[in-house]
Amino acid sequence: MPHDGRARTGVPEPDAPEAGITGTGAALTAGQAASGGRALTFAGTALAAVYAADPDEPELRLLDSAGLDSPQHRLPPALSATGGSAAAHAFRTGRPLWLNAAALASYPEGAPRPPRERSVSLGALPLRGTDGGLGCLVVVGTSADGFDAGQQRFLECYADNVGRLLGAERAGTAPPQLLARALHAMRAGSFVLVPETGLIDADETLLELVGTTPDAFDGKVESLLGHAVPEDMPALMAVLEPTSQAPVRRELEFRVRRPSGELRWLSLSCRVRPASGDRSEEVLGVVTATSVEHGTTDDVSRIQWLTAALDDAVSVQDVGRVAVTALREPLGADRVALADIRDDRLVVTLLDPPEPSAWPQVWRAQWRSEWPDAPIGAVPTLQLALRDGRMDLWPAGTPLEPALAGIGSGGLAVLPLPAKGSVAGVCLVGWDRPHEFTPEERSLLTATAALVGQALKRAHAHDAEQELATMLQRSLLPRRLPELPGGAAVARYLPARRGLQVGGDWYDVIALSDDRVALVIGDVQGHSAGAATIMGQMRTAVRAYAVEGHPPDVVMAHANRLLTGMETDLFATCCYVELDMEEGNFLFVRAGHLAPLLRHPDGTTEEVLVEGGPPLGVLADAEFPMTAVALGTGTVLALVTDGLVEAADLPLDVGMERTRAALAAADPADLPRAADQLLGDGGPREDDVALLLLRYDGMRTKPIRAGWVVWRLPDAVMHARRFTARTLRRWHVEDAADAVLLVVSELVTNALVHTQGSVRLDLVLRGDRVRVCVSDSSPRAPAKPVIVDWESTGGRGLLLVEAVSESTGSFPVAGGKQVWSEVVVPNRAAAAGRAP
Repeated sequence: MPHDGRARTGVPEPDAPEAGITGTGAALTAGQAASGGRALTFAGTALAAVYAADPDEPELRLLDSAGLDSPQHRLPPALSATGGSAAAHAFRTGRPLWLNAAALASYPEGAPRPPRERSVSLGALPLRGTDGGLGCLVVVGTSADGFDAGQQRFLECYADNVGRLLGAERAGTAPPQLLARALHAMRAGSFVLVPETGLIDADETLLELVGTTPDAFDGKVESLLGHAVPEDMPALMAVLEPTSQAPVRRELEFRVRRPSGELRWLSLSCRVRPASGDRSEEVLGVVTATSVEHGTTDDVSRIQWLTAALDDAVSVQDVGRVAVTALREPLGADRVALADIRDDRLVVTLLDPPEPSAWPQVWRAQWRSEWPDAPIGAVPTLQLALRDGRMDLWPAGTPLEPALAGIGSGGLAVLPLPAKGSVAGVCLVGWDRPHEFTPEERSLLTATAALVGQALKRAHAHDAEQELATMLQRSLLPRRLPELPGGAAVARYLPARRGLQVGGDWYDVIALSDDRVALVIGDVQGHSAGAATIMGQMRTAVRAYAVEGHPPDVVMAHANRLLTGMETDLFATCCYVELDMEEGNFLFVRAGHLAPLLRHPDGTTEEVLVEGGPPLGVLADAEFPMTAVALGTGTVLALVTDGLVEAADLPLDVGMERTRAALAAADPADLPRAADQLLGDGGPREDDVALLLLRYDGMRTKPIRAGWVVWRLPDAVMHARRFTARTLRRWHVEDAADAVLLVVSELVTNALVHTQGSVRLDLVLRGDRVRVCVSDSSPRAPAKPVIVDWESTGGRGLLLVEAVSESTGSFPVAGGKQVWSEVVVPNRAAAAGRAP
């Protein structure tokens, strides 16, 4: 049944006649105050408090509070309007802020201090008036998981009523008892039902809603249910019956007939509280009056609701859900289908009901191949309606093609959805029993088709934009992070909530070798497709320079020269970190970016003081000094972009301090959850956000290394073999000596014969493998011969190396290349028991 957003929660509009806000009024009775308190408790609220903005000072002062008055829930009497509290944030931004227990750690200022064994959640809702912000409503929740969607809707409407009364109070006309009167104005009645006895404790507001008085009420649930319309009784009993009640919140709209004969729509929300000790099982609930009459289909309120709902619908799926809500129940229809028109094809985007058995047999037979993606020509009735752009109403008994006959045997409405001179889609509404189309229904169908068509056109553009943004994001950022020896890394990227929803923030994790890894985070100036393009180029360039083996300062200098030489006015900030996972040594380089954050094993946090250079793309000859830091096992490194810690209403120092507090409160053992906690509540963002976390665990098995500089002498290969033999004996891996010596002979010979400059031999023992690495100054990879026959004088060396090795390869390094081979050590498990 269509109605406005507040009516869906069962809460009337603040200016509706039901609200009853009529100036000062008399003081609330004890029963009315208790009713409001129980409604707040049902909404999961232990304490509600109003902070009013001081017109003379940048301060929020506690004006009124209601609920538990205990030390663990108590709130401060005043908060800085420019500080880092949740109330100040909501007041400045004008947007609600919902925080569970974990997210509340990011807003320690002005938050309640619960006991260790319990946690609380918090909501901060801005109070707006005609002249701007009035203050903030702060609600303290009793659940560590925060407020659910229904509770949030209730409390947001509560804040609207508080704001109206607070604005009137500033004009000198509002009564005292601000919070209690705001609840009373919402007409929220509450009850506690004991199914075992059939007794119900209903407050004064609920009795008034159903049309009775406390004196006339005998406390029995049958007396209240007797006011309900008989047609609504089965659904009402099903909701109130605990045996059929799921252990979650249940909602229902139903009708009651008041003593005057008037029908009133009410909204019920309830949950079951299981029996405990001497207390029996109970049903707790809240009942409110809806603000929209459920009358004829041409009611102006329906069109108003439909217009507002479609204005909030951004995607094609959102538009489909609104159309179903607007048509199916008000018209008593059995089926509603919504389809787009894409390149002369019908693409069904929403079916209600969604079960295949509810739709024609031809659809079920070709569910995956032809429907819900079918050519328009396959359904002539739809083709004709779409060509004419005119609504067709087919009564019961009309012969239709098989693809439509099963939708509405009792009547079928075919609604083309017009949009800016074209047809964006089609909506099908079907009835099983014979249905007569009244003039009111025709008006509703015509108005709905026009509004849905325009909304569908906008939704297509939105979905195309989202698809483009998603494609850019997926293609420019890493699909997955590599597994790291001695550590773990996670990353998060959140697009901005405006514009193209993709910007210039990027991150990367680059495995440089078996024990070295590079972490990169950066931000290209601006928030556009151009910034995203530059971001992709910079990420590729940094990765290429890093894989070549350049040290961090050289990587940053090369990337800077590249961006300076591009034909763009954009610049970029970047932070590059190279980690030695074996030793725990970190090398930091910063180009105008935010300082990295560290969380030490004892829970303390700090900003790494990295001497930085200018942003990339500003000065071609800029220098980027390196900062070395040694980290202990269990340390967490956090790299962030400014979208997380800075906004128009969030100073940078406050944002960094808040992020440090969240990092200190996070559990380093669960790195993905820690990353989510650092991101906060995921509210509206002006800028995109990139976050990269690494936990250094230390390598369990550290490799053993030995190196040798090969001099260019006639007997250089002999010296390399002798060095290798001595090293293998010292490591007690003589079983692999023959194969390793052969590999050393061939690789060193190739380097001396085919390259110029220095040659270096490195041996690494890790686990049951010996790795032989020969580095030279030539960037060209060794070429294997295509054909080797008995007349060939060379070319067999690399083939021999491949034959005796488990794996081989080569890769470029700074100033040359490195050729490597790994040889498995036989019986290494037995040799591992001896100390090398």
